[in-house]
Amino acid sequence: MPELAQAQPAPRLPLAELDTLPTRRVKTKAGIRPALRGSLSVRISLIALALAFLALVVLLPLAAVFAQALEKGLGAYLRAIRQPETMAAIRLTLLTALLVVPLNTVFGVAAAWLIAKYRFSGRNLLITLIDLPFSVSPVISGLIFILLFGSQGLFGQWLSDHDIKIVFATPGIVLATAFVTFPFVAREVLPALQAAGNAEEEAALVLGASGWRLFFRITLPKIRWALIYGVILCNARAMGEFGAVSVVSGHIRGVTNTVPLQVEILYNEYDFVGAFAVASLLTLVALATLVVKKVAERFQGARSAEGFR
Repeated sequence: MPELAQAQPAPRLPLAELDTLPTRRVKTKAGIRPALRGSLSVRISLIALALAFLALVVLLPLAAVFAQALEKGLGAYLRAIRQPETMAAIRLTLLTALLVVPLNTVFGVAAAWLIAKYRFSGRNLLITLIDLPFSVSPVISGLIFILLFGSQGLFGQWLSDHDIKIVFATPGIVLATAFVTFPFVAREVLPALQAAGNAEEEAALVLGASGWRLFFRITLPKIRWALIYGVILCNARAMGEFGAVSVVSGHIRGVTNTVPLQVEILYNEYDFVGAFAVASLLTLVALATLVVKKVAERFQGARSAEGFR
């Protein structure tokens, strides 16, 4: 029988030690504030270095993508997007994300709830398995599915006898994408559940609340922003996954090519306008993900501030 986990209180320093902390304060017109450390020239140099690095590795590549995509005008850009093979790749990418994200959301919340609320045999093993896709190359992940479900794989003969096709088809793409993206929701929700503790859930159980009512009325409101954040990251990775999908897709034009694979095909065929036009779609998804992420963080910070008032 799993044992309900106890929330661990944050360690506090004795009052006598607080006075010994090395904090200098200066008096200004606005009041008393901590003194700034380091010279002004050092701070300016660090800020300039950070901005230069950001421009080199983020802003310039983004600008290059849109500049190449629009090099021959908006008409050529739209024609490249409307190509039948490109539209098929977009539909497959959206379908994959539509299947993978809800699946990983349910798994992530359930796994995070189990890890945060209970102590049981195999708990550390479950945490390790959740982190496994972070340590395994996506290409190796795709190869694992080939070894399992390919024609010469472990289940290949049985699948062939029952006319079931997984690799080089949509099911293989969905499985590979689900594998590389399933840690995102769990890893965002787990810290929120651990920080929330068990006091409110225990009180609700004493008052006779059912499990589902307890989850939807008490637990879910406390983790909703972490859940939204995890879903955003999961969706972005699902739509941009390349390595694992490249192994299991078979690169069948108009059938098993997702948007990242379509970009590679167009670029290898020297259709640079088409390649960068399709790549700009993924760039827009990344930018939209960043915006939604920042909005979610802002709301989460505002809610946290209200909780301390």
